[in-house]
Amino acid sequence: MKNNLVDAFQTNWVSLVISLVVIGALYFLARKRVGFGWRVLIALGLGLVAGIIFNQSKLEYKSVTTIGTIYVNLIKMLVMPLVVVLVINSISQLSSLGQLRKIGVKTIGWFLGTTGVAAIIGLLVALATNPGSGIAAAVPKDFKAREIPTFSQVILDLVPVNPIGDMAGGKVVPVLIFAIFVAVAIIHVGSKKPDAVQPVRTLIKSLADVLHQVVKYVIRLTPYGVYALIGAMAAKYGLETLKPLANVILTSYVALIIHFVLVFGGLVLFVAKVNPIKFFKKAYPTIAVAFTTRSSYATLPVNLEVITKRLRVSPRIASFVAPLGATMNFNGCGGIWPAIVAVFVAKVYNIDLGFSDYILLVLVAIISSVGVAGVPGPATISTTVVLTALGLPLEGMGLVIAVESLIDMGRTAVNATGTTVTSLLVANSEGEFDRDSFNRDEEDPLETVVA
Repeated sequence: MKNNLVDAFQTNWVSLVISLVVIGALYFLARKRVGFGWRVLIALGLGLVAGIIFNQSKLEYKSVTTIGTIYVNLIKMLVMPLVVVLVINSISQLSSLGQLRKIGVKTIGWFLGTTGVAAIIGLLVALATNPGSGIAAAVPKDFKAREIPTFSQVILDLVPVNPIGDMAGGKVVPVLIFAIFVAVAIIHVGSKKPDAVQPVRTLIKSLADVLHQVVKYVIRLTPYGVYALIGAMAAKYGLETLKPLANVILTSYVALIIHFVLVFGGLVLFVAKVNPIKFFKKAYPTIAVAFTTRSSYATLPVNLEVITKRLRVSPRIASFVAPLGATMNFNGCGGIWPAIVAVFVAKVYNIDLGFSDYILLVLVAIISSVGVAGVPGPATISTTVVLTALGLPLEGMGLVIAVESLIDMGRTAVNATGTTVTSLLVANSEGEFDRDSFNRDEEDPLETVVA
């Protein structure tokens, strides 16, 4: 027992030393003014290499996991304050409730529309690649099907009970709804007594400025967090775990990339009339952080900075769309993934699906993406809803447990990017997108944030 502890201590020290060397190298690059996007990309590559080394050498990697967890926790620290302050600040600046209604309808419409398209893409790619081919229907012992919440429970979970308690419990949707109530009240009172709400507006604006500064502090740590998170993921799974389900991984990422390039790129090009390559370059920090943290909530602070500083969308639109997108925009988790799993399970259990089943699949994917807003594990819940609607065995979800974390990285990147795209589309339609500044930027405006 003593020897095992000594060995674990020694191997953990090896991984810690490697990590410290990498962190030192990333810090050196920062001091040399290497671009933020390049540093994140280099960190991602170094993390992948280090993780494979840890896995192949059987080294302990708890030190790497700890670094990644610290980074994620610091970002999560900002989520609740940002949701409350920025939503109140953005909505209270609107001139009327009719303007709020118009922006809300556009935002939710884009969220649901792109989720439906994502489900169709996932379905078509899965039918073409047949991800369940050659896999026996053996369910992992640790699989436990998630219970589908009832409709009444979903509604009750969305209603704020105790805003402070909801914040402490990490319930973003009730907090978001509470913030909207407060903002609407400010607009209503302000229309009758402008002087009565001016101190509140000033206070909220000051709080927003302070929180933006805190966000800048945390964003500076992004390259180090990206290295640690991707390193821990590669160390945990290695290469051997991927082989039996390689086709599921390939199918998922093909569908995610198609949606990313064709749907998002097409909307940016033809609706917003913006160069897609330039857009994706500017949105890269959001994509990288979402990919490594696997959390739309954790990506929210970075996404807000990207939308306003890089894409030149007005803070008013960004502060409304981004928090809402983090709670209900599930192109990857609620659209592509349930469709692929449904085809996968049907093939593994030799169950035929017809055209009417495919239509039902897409409709249920759209509806469930709204119903699971704010529910932990939205991809699992959405997939459970779709499989139940199609009459497919829920046990089939257990077959993809081993690789779901790897696929979740791509799913979350698509979710967060979809929110970024929607912010651009809504801002463009409302005349709150500074196109000239977007096209004129020669230096990376986010460098002023992380410098």
